[in-house]
Amino acid sequence: MKHFTSVHDVPNLETLVQDALALKKAPYQHKTLGENKTLGLIFMNPSLRTRLSTQKAAMNLGMQVMVMNLDKEGWAIETKDGVIMNGTTVEHIKDAAGAMGQYCDIIGLRSFPKLQSREEDYAEEMLTMFKQYAGVPILSLESATRHPLQSLADLMTIRENAPQNKRPKVVLTWAPHIKPIPQCVANSFAEWMGNTDVELVITHPEGYELSEEFTAGASIEYNQDKALADADFVYVKNWSSYQDYGKVLSAGENWMITNEKMALTNNGKVMHCLPVRRGLELSYEVLDGPDSLVMNQAENRLYAAQAVLKSILSDL
Repeated sequence: MKHFTSVHDVPNLETLVQDALALKKAPYQHKTLGENKTLGLIFMNPSLRTRLSTQKAAMNLGMQVMVMNLDKEGWAIETKDGVIMNGTTVEHIKDAAGAMGQYCDIIGLRSFPKLQSREEDYAEEMLTMFKQYAGVPILSLESATRHPLQSLADLMTIRENAPQNKRPKVVLTWAPHIKPIPQCVANSFAEWMGNTDVELVITHPEGYELSEEFTAGASIEYNQDKALADADFVYVKNWSSYQDYGKVLSAGENWMITNEKMALTNNGKVMHCLPVRRGLELSYEVLDGPDSLVMNQAENRLYAAQAVLKSILSDL
């Protein structure tokens, strides 16, 4: 695998999932694969699980890791070509990414959308330019449109907990939030589910439709109770509007998942990528209850990252 920025970079999805599950059982089996190799983790936005899990994954493979919070510790980056840099930007992305590529064998990049221009965000400028100028494999640690490491961990979690002899019904449900949230986790989850054998239903208030680029094959249902009927997994996530880009269109009254709503499911399990606003997106009773898989997902972030790094290292 050359880069890991979406499910489309994965040569064989089933092989990657099985490799991640195998690494969970034997995490140090390939502890010398990354010997004398360096992973650079570049963050332009906050991170907890992504940073720690990816760093630990690299260490399990014998890699050295360097971490930089570029938004706080680096120079202001210019991305436009041919401009005279006589303003607030100090370093061009060509030079910054190019230099990082001299020091790192793999670079992980986290860069959120600004939620101001759909065209700019969905062009994935920062991720694309790192791929163009760094000269080494790029690992997405979450971008403007996708979060592939989270989606791989989510798929692992579903595989581990899926009912026997049944194609699982997976419901991605919109949840309330106090501010505009990007579509990247929802986009990515829908895209990955669309590339595996599940029945995917996406439910949200009208106006929160995701880009059809990510939802091919999914059923869209505006009645949350109807969507939850007989669900095996309920994935809870907020996102802002794609059509009315970056806007919050509804306060989401009665959209929070509770035990009462979970009673509509097929003894369903609840998932969330974290961080979660308790009592707003998800009730305490559900999050802390026996049907919550959020800690399983968090644990699987480590082995998802390790499987991806192993695949990239094997092709260096």
